[in-house]
Amino acid sequence: MDLTEQRIVVTGGAGFLGRHLQDELTSRGVDEESILVPHIDNYDLTREADVARMYDDMEPTVVIHLAAEVGGIGANRDNPGRFFYANMAMGLHLIEHARLRDLRKFVQVGTICAYPKFTPVPFKEEDLWNGYPEETNAPYGVAKKALLVMLQAYRDQYGLNGIYLLPVNLYGPGDNFDLQTSHVIPALIRKFVEARDAGEQSVTVWGTGQASREFFFVEDCARGIATATEAYDEPEPVNLGAGFEITIKDLVETIREMTGFDGEIVWDTSKPDGQPRRCLDVSRAKERFGFQSEVSFDDGLQRTIDWYREHRA
Repeated sequence: MDLTEQRIVVTGGAGFLGRHLQDELTSRGVDEESILVPHIDNYDLTREADVARMYDDMEPTVVIHLAAEVGGIGANRDNPGRFFYANMAMGLHLIEHARLRDLRKFVQVGTICAYPKFTPVPFKEEDLWNGYPEETNAPYGVAKKALLVMLQAYRDQYGLNGIYLLPVNLYGPGDNFDLQTSHVIPALIRKFVEARDAGEQSVTVWGTGQASREFFFVEDCARGIATATEAYDEPEPVNLGAGFEITIKDLVETIREMTGFDGEIVWDTSKPDGQPRRCLDVSRAKERFGFQSEVSFDDGLQRTIDWYREHRA
């Protein structure tokens, strides 16, 4: 698919990943006027009438669905019903109206939270259904996973060209640094930078530090999504990631060192670790459309810390 000839709706295009994806698309020659972002003030994508009006107004040929209601462990524990409903409703209406309008391509960006709690590491796409997700984010993960089934069913029955991508935990410049809703890397960066600047003696971190995660630089993810939109047209889900893991303990120590905080780390073991391990098998992305990550973790982390220090005011 030549993206320069498409009208591309990017739901969630004003968000963290969405802004980077817009930059990636324009770098590939897509005209800015052909990248269309439905803002929540004008289109509530959980409402079918708003979704239908969005398609009528914007007339896309391609939809890349990034929009989600999501947060870290705390936000997932506080909002399980809302997270299930909002994510299920958005995808349901967007895919149905893509079918009704004979859309050229629908790209669903899923979540690593859809994998079973005890998935063998590295996570392979064929293991997606071999168990129930980790409990704290299961409603969100199950809602997103249901959209994979919907796309596969719509491909079989209606010929809708829908693809499903599974990016691992993202981080990078422009991330959400709100301590109530952020994920682990931006939360840690903010805590350590603020503690260092205030001369505090300790920083409290959730969990035991034993869990592991894979982290994926947002610019790499945007490139992976754009590449898949151009070149991947099959029903099987595809992991997008960097293909490495790090324990939360080592992550905390790395960010402490890079931010210059020399106080004590206090582990609040009354808080959950979440899924025990996360690391993806990323071979399918390389095999099917030639994608692999490029930004090293240390480089990406330093760029994220630098961005936060420059923009936190």
